[in-house]
Amino acid sequence: MTSKTYITTRSAIAGVAVLAAAMTGLTACGAGSGSAGGNGKALALSAALPDKVPSGTTIRIGDPQTQLALKLSGLDKELSDAGVKVQWANITGGPQSITAFRANKLDCASVAEIPSLFAHWTGTDTQVIFESVTKDPLQNPTYKLGIAPGEHITSLADLKGKKIAYSAGQAQGALVLRVLQKAGLTQKDVDLVDLQSTGTTYNTALGSKAVDVAPLGSATVDTYLGQYKGATAIDTGIRDDAANVYCLKSAVTDEAKAAALKVYVAARTKAVLWENTHLDEWKTEYYEKNQGLSPADAEAAIKARGIDLIPANWNNAITRMQQTADLLSKEQDHPKLDVNSIVDKRFAAVEAAAAGSQAVTGDAS
Repeated sequence: MTSKTYITTRSAIAGVAVLAAAMTGLTACGAGSGSAGGNGKALALSAALPDKVPSGTTIRIGDPQTQLALKLSGLDKELSDAGVKVQWANITGGPQSITAFRANKLDCASVAEIPSLFAHWTGTDTQVIFESVTKDPLQNPTYKLGIAPGEHITSLADLKGKKIAYSAGQAQGALVLRVLQKAGLTQKDVDLVDLQSTGTTYNTALGSKAVDVAPLGSATVDTYLGQYKGATAIDTGIRDDAANVYCLKSAVTDEAKAAALKVYVAARTKAVLWENTHLDEWKTEYYEKNQGLSPADAEAAIKARGIDLIPANWNNAITRMQQTADLLSKEQDHPKLDVNSIVDKRFAAVEAAAAGSQAVTGDAS
């Protein structure tokens, strides 16, 4: 059996179109769109993060969920009070952010762990500056496996011989490989269908039976089940809660931008914790008004998201990232990678300090 079927083509033109669309909604406070926004003074990765943000410093961030959380919580004032100007871009995830990085239209973006690895493997130098985790991650998974209507798949063992949606450079792709590993299957045992996960692409592919199985965000599973009669979903039983912010290396090694990002990471940390204590407001403002979900679907999304927490240190997260990198190196023929080289640990202390007594240790980290 052929291990991969191509049903989409990713061209350079498509990548540019996605970037243009994402940047159309960019809002700026200060420098114009595309401005570098730093002072150009080099800062070594081993040097302490500066405390003072130089006047006129702008950071370009693709982190729309945090943009809303900062506004709702009033924490955006911490940025303005420190002199940090943010250009927001409606960009998340690996494909869009890496395209924007290469066009020098973005400094940082919110992603899972996979884009950092693929950025390195495809020649884009980035550094992770933020890590969060989920309380009880196995009980609150980020993804479940959506099953096409009429397919009788109730366990991971049933995946043998099935068509599975697969995007190599996204978190969903790595999850598929980890699922196969857990099930004792290889890529040759299934038909991996190359399909980038954007919007409702996977829902539609499942509903039309272009694929039998696809990783769906847990927050949207109920929506999928309501769309297609006979559709089902199963748990993966795999921890998949990695949530990062990664930046161009040129941003964290620019003295001005590094100072601004230090402020941003502290404010973002507080915004994550604010969401946990304002779930009703978040359900209405984010899931209903921003994402357009019905009240019932928004309630399901809130329950599925779990509670996001800030780790006291990144040791366990780095270990898990290394395991993922090793798996992808083996399964996708990438060079070996020491993930410590793409993680800026200076920001771990910034997070921990901002979280204070709420920083978590142990299995959750």
